[in-house]
Amino acid sequence: MFCKIIFKLPVLALPSLCLLFGCATNKMIAKKVDKQFKQSTVIRHYMVGFALYDLQEKKMLYQRNADQYFTPASNTKLYTFYAALKMLPENMPALKYVERNDSLIFWGTGDPSFLHSTIKSKKAYNFLGESKKKLFFAGGRYSGNALGNGWSWDDYNDYYQPEITEFPIADNMVTAKFAGVGKITIEPKMFRPLFELDSNKTTGDFYVIRNLTNNHFTYNNVNPQPNYKQQIPYKTSLETTVAVLADTLHQPVKLISLKMPKDVKIFYGEKRDTVLKHMLLPSDNFIAEQLLLVCGNQINDTLNTEVAIKYMLKNYMSFLPDPPRWVDGSGLSRKNLFTPRDMISILDSIYHEVKNKEKLFSFLPAGGKSGTLKNAYPKTDNPFVFGKTGTLSGVHNQSGYVLTKKGKIYIYSFMNNNFVQPTATIKTEMVRIVTYIHDNF
Repeated sequence: MFCKIIFKLPVLALPSLCLLFGCATNKMIAKKVDKQFKQSTVIRHYMVGFALYDLQEKKMLYQRNADQYFTPASNTKLYTFYAALKMLPENMPALKYVERNDSLIFWGTGDPSFLHSTIKSKKAYNFLGESKKKLFFAGGRYSGNALGNGWSWDDYNDYYQPEITEFPIADNMVTAKFAGVGKITIEPKMFRPLFELDSNKTTGDFYVIRNLTNNHFTYNNVNPQPNYKQQIPYKTSLETTVAVLADTLHQPVKLISLKMPKDVKIFYGEKRDTVLKHMLLPSDNFIAEQLLLVCGNQINDTLNTEVAIKYMLKNYMSFLPDPPRWVDGSGLSRKNLFTPRDMISILDSIYHEVKNKEKLFSFLPAGGKSGTLKNAYPKTDNPFVFGKTGTLSGVHNQSGYVLTKKGKIYIYSFMNNNFVQPTATIKTEMVRIVTYIHDNF
């Protein structure tokens, strides 16, 4: 007779085996991803940082220069996004106001949605326009410069760099559009008399250029094409803000200097999430910059980008592994410096702050489907990448979430700086590696 002997592992050994198996799996993933980088003939020619994080297991799977600082470009908007999630209510504080006898006195909060070209919010506009009282704008809350810290001054005429103000109107830009052969329309209308033909320029496409220091606009002596549309940042000032308000509201608005009293009221406008989506999907610099002022509005009577950033880093982002240099809301500045590990950390915090995967992914560009990732990946109705791009000359980054065929959600940050190749070449290589992660893990 033979005795049947059963060997039993100690209870504690099973978790240990799972840990060993998980560790081996992670090492296998890291080895395979590292091989993709080492085999690349593109990446070896410039500075690249990469980090891959398992969201469910809360483990970093692979790092390559992940603790080194990179210029983030529009990846900076992820920090602005998180700040807005933490600091802003469900509806944007559009303006602050008091009523005194026959007067309505109001202050700006930095809210970018007032007559914004794509958000098209008219809530605050209607509030002011329907008032039967005399309107007074109390200016002076914004203490910063018209252009952000470290911005390229010679981009002042380009749509992606409008000036920062406490009461922005219609993106703080003049919109010129084709209106028939040899004709264009100008909005806001008050800027029409400031447009002048430069009869000496008779070549090239029709184009408007604003004077660097004032609101004098010139255009060349050629016919605009039917598809012509141009947004030109106007030179801002408190006086210009009042003039544009009066022009758009079709009633007088006067400028006064008055400190906000304790009984000031808040008028709430567009939904916060609507504004955030319009910032992230097309990567709207104007909205990003103004959102920092709205965050600052929640803590201080003075609107200042630097003060708002310092407050957010201290009170809401102390978890970041590497102290960043964060100077603006949009990423236009090359003074911004973040590490891939920081990007992973902020994306992880965003995921848990929103608490709804589908809602979060609806905010972000989707690979092959929407926003700035629409044309980066093959066209699809079932994207597997949701993230934020960031591009400047010699800079191209992607940071976001990649869904794998095995049902995992990984957070990744892919940062490329100081390259001289065409951006399309860098983008193709990023897509190749991120797609490899999707297909194999």
